[in-house]
Amino acid sequence: MRSRRIGFKLPKIPSSEITSESAYLCRREFMKAGSLLFAGGLVSGGSIPAFSSVSGSEVALPEGWALGSSDALTPYEDVTSYNNFYEFGMDKSDPARYAHELTLSPWQVQIEGEVEQPRTINLEDILAATQEEERIYRLRCVEAWSMVIPWNGFSLAEFIRWLKPTSKAKYVYFETAYRRKEMRGTRSFSSVIDWPYREGLRLDEALNPLAFMATGLYGKPLPAQNGAPLRLVVPWKYGFKSIKSIVKIRFTETQPKTSWQGIAPHEYGFYANVNPDVDHPRWSQRYERRLPSSLWNPNRIPTQLFNGYGEFVADLYKGMNLARYY
Repeated sequence: MRSRRIGFKLPKIPSSEITSESAYLCRREFMKAGSLLFAGGLVSGGSIPAFSSVSGSEVALPEGWALGSSDALTPYEDVTSYNNFYEFGMDKSDPARYAHELTLSPWQVQIEGEVEQPRTINLEDILAATQEEERIYRLRCVEAWSMVIPWNGFSLAEFIRWLKPTSKAKYVYFETAYRRKEMRGTRSFSSVIDWPYREGLRLDEALNPLAFMATGLYGKPLPAQNGAPLRLVVPWKYGFKSIKSIVKIRFTETQPKTSWQGIAPHEYGFYANVNPDVDHPRWSQRYERRLPSSLWNPNRIPTQLFNGYGEFVADLYKGMNLARYY
């Protein structure tokens, strides 16, 4: 496959320049001092190009600056030790304990469905064809805890345009690796998931410039417990939508069936937009516990509609009943 660069022309930040959390925080403080942060969590600077979604609405992203959140970053140790990745176990510590058993190289992604050229692509070719970016996003779990994570990766929208879906494509389906020998959670008798793990987005959601494919965090390669080597990040949705360790992408005319919808459709809807006014049937979503936290310092904060990114995504759901289409 012939490689070419796609995506926003943002300055590439070498991992060597982000060698520690403290250095990273110093960099963020410098940016804040320059008054470059929007309250909504984006950094402005230079000219601003517009990208059109399939519905015709436009969302502008800044050119020349990485996307950033004004919230305090969650320490690397918390980001990499407190995870939901049921393929490796149900406890939050299980992924960090067992995910090293997953073979990450070689890695391929199968492209299927309504696309001009169905094929299997080596991860190396994907990385060679994409423009690396840095984005700092809030991550809000449906379980009412949250983090702020500095990701490295590339724009999902630009990647999709490069793949060239046909005019029939209305949705994008994603699938996680399923390797029973390497993923001990898939061998558990207590597992409730029909493996492999499956997720999906409407095509216009996937083409929103906030949607991101992560290959690293804190300027380092993505740890296995966080979804290495390739995961989705959809910051305005609950975390279970940000599927990990992706091996298949399929473009479809109809809404794909997702794993959590199959398990409990009355609790986990297809859209899963962060919404403080729509409670989970078993707990409130009005507040979240921002990590790190403890019993004596729970760090409880109000939840924001669309996780604080409404300015950039609310038009995707204009006229929709967000309580019905949860």
